[in-house]
Amino acid sequence: EKCNGCGLCVPNCAEGALQIIDGKARLVGDMLCDGLGACVGHCPQGAITVVEREAAKYDEQKVIKMIISQGPAVIRAHLGHLKEHDQSLYLSQALDYLKKTGIEIPPLDKQTSKQEKSGEETATYAPFSHTPGHDDPSFPHPASFHASDSACPGSRMMDFSKKQVPALDSLHPDSAKDTEEGRRPSHLMQWPIQLHLVSPDAPYFQKRDIVLAADCVAYALGDFHKDYLKGKSLAIACPKLDSHQEVYTAKITALIDEAHINTLTVIIMQVPCCRGLVQIAHAAAQSASRTVPVKMIVVGIQGDIQEESWLPA
Repeated sequence: EKCNGCGLCVPNCAEGALQIIDGKARLVGDMLCDGLGACVGHCPQGAITVVEREAAKYDEQKVIKMIISQGPAVIRAHLGHLKEHDQSLYLSQALDYLKKTGIEIPPLDKQTSKQEKSGEETATYAPFSHTPGHDDPSFPHPASFHASDSACPGSRMMDFSKKQVPALDSLHPDSAKDTEEGRRPSHLMQWPIQLHLVSPDAPYFQKRDIVLAADCVAYALGDFHKDYLKGKSLAIACPKLDSHQEVYTAKITALIDEAHINTLTVIIMQVPCCRGLVQIAHAAAQSASRTVPVKMIVVGIQGDIQEESWLPA
């Protein structure tokens, strides 16, 4: 109802997923939409939002084939869009396709927006940004529940598993290690971590050991990072307060079947409501086509380990 058909969003969707039909902007193909929300900021009416729903899987090859026919400005905008949002896999696929077809690859190291007027529709892209500590970029899968339901910068995916994080003790030499006064480094290797926001296609989930922790666990378990998170990827959820938990089952199944995770460790609190997270994970594992070991760890409200066991396959 808010859309007035101005069409400002259309040229700002380099993937060609938007068209004006019957005076309204319409999404013409799920497989063309990367879900990153570049079009959102170009709608003066606030008529565009990014929502989470089941959708056809994004197809970079189909997108780049269509974009080539629109000229170098649109190619540059699309590649810039992928780079700006750290879409490593899809950027690589696009560049490989351009090389195979002999299409000139435009420079991607520009720090300012550029417009190319060649008689074709002009496209622009935002300056590329760099996030401190983000030397190994990750990417969300741009379809269905694989992508975040928000264009919020706080949901931007980051992989810093290879980043060497110095122990905080090195910044505070007077602190003694392995004591109450000592400081330990974080072993978190990625962002985001909330289960609604994580993408099963992110590189830090591929063939990895995964910890699925209830929200309260890290607060109760004093050595959570050192003993349980180190070397693993993380997702967190609250089975009592989180909404749309049916998405959780599908997402965990995707982690097993599509990310080919090695193991899944579900860490919950001793309170009864927390058992729901184990039930979700177990149901997802049973519905998956692959079999992976699933471990349950129950943490007491004073930080003690009350139970640790492997769930039946």
